Amino acid sequence: MLYYKSPTMQKTALFSMAEHKSLSKLFESTMARANASSLSLAFLLSCYVLSPGAAVHYDVAGFGARPDGRTDSSAAFADAWSAACRSPAPATVYVPRGEFLLGHAAFKGPCRSSRVTVRIDGTLVAPSGYTGRDAWIAFDRVEGLTVSGGTLDGRGAALWACKAAGHGGCPSGATSLTVLNSRDVVVRGLLSVHSELYHVVIDGCERVTVQDVRIVAPGNSPNTDGIHVQASSGVTVTRARIQTGDDCVSVGPGTANLRVEHISCGPGHGISIGSLGKESEEAGVENVTVSGAAFVGTENGLRIKTWGRAAVEGAYVRGVVFEHVTMRGGVRNPIVIDQNYCPNHACPHQSSAVKISDVRYTDIRGSSASQVAVRFDCSATNPCSGIGLQDIRLTLDGGKPAEATCQHADGTASGYVEPPSCL
Repeated sequence: MLYYKSPTMQKTALFSMAEHKSLSKLFESTMARANASSLSLAFLLSCYVLSPGAAVHYDVAGFGARPDGRTDSSAAFADAWSAACRSPAPATVYVPRGEFLLGHAAFKGPCRSSRVTVRIDGTLVAPSGYTGRDAWIAFDRVEGLTVSGGTLDGRGAALWACKAAGHGGCPSGATSLTVLNSRDVVVRGLLSVHSELYHVVIDGCERVTVQDVRIVAPGNSPNTDGIHVQASSGVTVTRARIQTGDDCVSVGPGTANLRVEHISCGPGHGISIGSLGKESEEAGVENVTVSGAAFVGTENGLRIKTWGRAAVEGAYVRGVVFEHVTMRGGVRNPIVIDQNYCPNHACPHQSSAVKISDVRYTDIRGSSASQVAVRFDCSATNPCSGIGLQDIRLTLDGGKPAEATCQHADGTASGYVEPPSCL
């Protein structure tokens, strides 16, 4: 309810009758204007807050979240999400400045509104130590979701130290941000640091954009992939800066129509399609474009990797474009297809059943830290086919000639290709 105090309502001395009548008219006129203003303001407020379709905001602080980095705010975040998800109007969950300790958070849909935004101006901090959960923050079955800004601090150092000690008994770790089974999602302006496991996972989604994110973890932090996409279609990753201990971007089974552009990667293991073929049944990967990536000091550049397993159904890689890519600062394997991937040395050592075809490399430039800058190590029973090289300029660090090697690979080369094509 609005209250209005007229500036003319002050204590005065006695007036003559004429003065009294004059002031009465002035008072009546002033009050009429005030009432009109109040009604107009009330109408405007009702349009903004009460009318159907008006945006509503839910500040987590209003639900009891404390920005001190020590008080568990999980219940407050859950309540704010529930209120936003129930709203029929576009809704925003707002996280103000400060550090908010957040335990396992599962934000589930479907929501009534077709547009839900989580706007973060502060930092979300994971519990210290490690819990063994698969996901720290997860959104599931939400359409029209936007996650904007802020910092996620996964506090992964304790788990990394456990794994480095080699004594066993360590959980695999938790991904920092997971988006599951959702459509029309935007993740932008986010900083993710020190995730226990993958930083951002897109799984089972359609039409997702990840843009202007930054991901930071030490180069020796295990399994801290920057952005992982699987079982999803219509995903775009653009303008991301990724420094991590594993793949900067990894592409899992069931991914289609993925575009990765304007990415800087390093340290890390490069951009990888795979690994594929570990399970007996897997969906294929198709229509993937990587454009405008820059690699600095990474273990790999552009990599496709499959396990050496013969009994795999459904897995394939086709329709891949790598273009306008630079390598500098000691990239160890700039271009590689590895169909004998075996990270734990306990592999069946069979010929891979994953078929790789129609992969094109265009305008790839820079230097290699190893003698072999281009390596196609394909399956003997399912050789790579349709490999294309065009305008490749890769030398050893220091400018000396590098080499290319091929096993069971077929394709063509055009334009200037250095090292000389082995296809």
